[in-house]
This record gives sequence, C-alpha cells and structure tokens, in this order.
Amino acid sequence: MPKPYPSEFRDDVMRVARHRESGVTIEQIAKDFGVHPMTLQKWLQRAAVDDGSMPGQSRTEGAELREARKRIRLLEQENEVLRRAAAYLSQANLPKRLYPLVSELAAAGIPVTVTCRVLKLSRQPYYRWLAAPILPSEVVEAYRANALFDAHKDDPEFGHRLLADEAAEAGEAMADRTAWRIASSNGWWSAFGKKRGRNGKKPGPPVHDDLCAVIDEDGRTRHVFAAKAPNERWLVDITEHKTAEGKLCCCAIKDVFSGRIVGYSIDSRMKSRLAVQALENAVAMRGDVAGCTVHSDRGSQFRSRKFLRALTRHRMVGSMGRVGSSGDNAAMESFFALLQKNVLDRRSWTTREQLRIAIVTWIQRTYHRRRRQRRLGTLTPIEFETIMNTTAALAA
Repeated sequence: MPKPYPSEFRDDVMRVARHRESGVTIEQIAKDFGVHPMTLQKWLQRAAVDDGSMPGQSRTEGAELREARKRIRLLEQENEVLRRAAAYLSQANLPKRLYPLVSELAAAGIPVTVTCRVLKLSRQPYYRWLAAPILPSEVVEAYRANALFDAHKDDPEFGHRLLADEAAEAGEAMADRTAWRIASSNGWWSAFGKKRGRNGKKPGPPVHDDLCAVIDEDGRTRHVFAAKAPNERWLVDITEHKTAEGKLCCCAIKDVFSGRIVGYSIDSRMKSRLAVQALENAVAMRGDVAGCTVHSDRGSQFRSRKFLRALTRHRMVGSMGRVGSSGDNAAMESFFALLQKNVLDRRSWTTREQLRIAIVTWIQRTYHRRRRQRRLGTLTPIEFETIMNTTAALAA
C-alpha cells in the first residue's frame, strides 16, 4: 500500500489548484505535481467541506471533537489524581513519599506524565527512584542542596564560599568546592557575579564528520556530490526571503542522484522543526531511506537534537561541512541560486501565501518536469529517475 502524501505537499497542491490561472485545468495541475486527477479532486472536495462550501463534517470540527474528548478524559484523570493524593496525604505521609502514589495511579491506568504534572513532580527523579533505591550519598547531597538553597534565597548576593559557611551554620558542613558544584549545577549564582553565556553568533562544533570530502593527490580537500542510486546521498539547506508580511523560510532536500527535490518545508520561522519537517516529508515521499547520507552545513537547525533524533529514527547518516565554506554544500547552494533568480528576485511579494505558491509551483512544474540538466543527459529529474528505475527493474 503506497504511503500517503505529506500534508504540506498536499496543501501546496490545493493552493496552486485554487489560485490557478484561467485555462489551466485540474488535470494539468495534477500532472505537474505527479498526482492522480481523482486524488486532487478528493483533496479539493475535502477542502470545500472544511471551508463550509459543502455539507459535511470538516476536519476542524472532527479535530475539535477529538480534542474535547481528550480534554475530558484528561480532566477525569487529573481529578482522580487529586482525590487519591488528598486521601494519601491525609494519612500523614510526607511529600517525599509521593512516588508510591505515582506507581499506584500508573497501575490504575493514569499516565505518569499526568500524575507528575498535577502533583508538580519531575518524572526523571521518579523513574530513578523506581529503578533503584536512593543512595545514602544522594540523601546527603539533597540535604546540602537544601541548606545552600535556603542560604541563597535569604541572601542572593552571597557567593559559593559564603553559602558554604551559612550551610555549615545550619549543620550541613561541606568543602567550598562541593558548594560551588551544587550551586553551579542548580544555577544559584551570586547577584553580583552571574556568569553569562555566549551570544550564539559563532557556529557550534559539528555533530557529524564530512562524508562528502575527498583528498586529492596534491593533498587538497574537495567535495564530491555524486551518487550511484536514489536515496544514497541527500543535500539539505535553508534559505529565506522577505515579503510585505515578513520573512518566509524554505528548507529543501535534494537527492544527488537525480537532482530532484525529494522534500521541503516552508514556514515563517527558521526553527529546528522546519528542518525536521522537511526530512519527514522527504522520507514519506521516498520510502525506505536507511543508510542514506544527509549532508548539510553547521546551522543550528541541523545540529539540534530534534533533527539528530529524526536521522536516527530513519537510520540515516549525517554529514557536515566546514564553518563559513559554502563550497562544502555547493550543489545545494546552486539550487537555491536558481530559485533566487527564477522566483524570489523576480518581483516583490505582498504575502507569504503568494511566495509559497510561486516556490512550490516552480519546483514541481519547472525544475522537476521542464528544466533539463546536462549532467543528466539533457533529461529532467523526473525523466531521469523514471528511466533509471525502469532500467533497474528490467535488469532485476
């Protein structure tokens, strides 16, 4: 059974169909984007129901109904947690003994997340308590931390040495180094000497090796952007362009084998979720991508934990270039240069919606199906992939 199209791709196809010029048919738009005309008709009917133009339950109403049921179930669980906690605490149990109550409620079917949120507990300490008993050293550490916190709350100007003296007066003696470690790990800085972090402008260290770099006989490093099969090596990058409403950011993923844009995501903010959504859209369109190398620059979006988890989830391999070297991702930079020349800089854009439609239309209609590339033998990316896949199937 084929996988469903990504929701962002489906919305873009409907945007183009709704804003199509006179004389352009639904069948032509479906052909340009590589979908069946009946599929596009169903999408448009579904959108008409959502807009209220046709009778039926819209997706918004269905989502609101599901959300209401979910909220009712969550409120019932929270009420049960409060009721059981009130009965539990009325038996003179100390607050630090709330962890057994969390276990009892979990056995009754109430998620640990809900219980910890209602009782204002952290889940990680609970799971540590569940896995192993608390060590005596941890108890000593907790008492010391409590003494230091009380001293810090009374006098926020005190440094770690004065906090250690106050804790010793309270019966929790410790070395100055120990007081510094506890205070720094909890962020209890003196009001006069709080340390400040970096301004965030310098790129961070790479989280992947550069797998596209090769060394010539002369000892010089160059990058090879080539692949022998689809889904072997992908390139990813982000660009942005201004409109009257504000900036619009586009993250695109390119398959080196055919030069096809296998996935993209467009949003108003350049956050890590933009790169993650582009990767998820590409995986949904291509299927099995295990072992594929994803090459990028050292942007914070590609070094984020969300993006790294997405690569691990799909069993993909990350690769990163050097700082401030656009040549390390030249093949992707050339695509964005074409996009800049053919779409972004052609005119001024009033709304983000107009620019979004122009970008996806150029990618799907012109770049994929009309713009021939010499390195592909004067074929378009779609024609090249079709021929190569047919040849591979016949050879098998």
